[in-house]
Amino acid sequence: MADAPHVMIVEAPYYAHIAAELARGAIQALDAAGASYERFTVPGAFEIPAAIRIAIEGRGTGRRRFDGYIALGCVIRGETTHYDYVCAESARGLQQLAVQYGVAIGYGILTVENEAQALTRAKVERKNKGGEAARACLAMIELRHQFGLQRP
Repeated sequence: MADAPHVMIVEAPYYAHIAAELARGAIQALDAAGASYERFTVPGAFEIPAAIRIAIEGRGTGRRRFDGYIALGCVIRGETTHYDYVCAESARGLQQLAVQYGVAIGYGILTVENEAQALTRAKVERKNKGGEAARACLAMIELRHQFGLQRP
């Protein structure tokens, strides 16, 4: 990449130990790529798309705009249908932002049945889904550059 990308990491630390591991993987991948980043927290996965939208709208604030966004969080199935709504709407919201605004988004929201599944996916030494989300974001930033597009 010509210039080092600047990325927004949006974390939902509802399950703090899982979110921390996802962030560790994402940060390792960003550091390896020479990217800079800023971290923001929101209450839960449902709020992540809104946080990214707010950042997209806040272009005129004098702060450097973001080249891409990484969504990190975990939703574990419970006894009610709340899980289904949070999973579907957070994924839909992020996809809508990616398509509508052409932004690079790395999807690192785990949607799992239990904590053991979440830890397997989050741990850097295991599946490292935080690192995967960061690499996906960086790949989409690079694709934007290949088409001559700058920050949205």
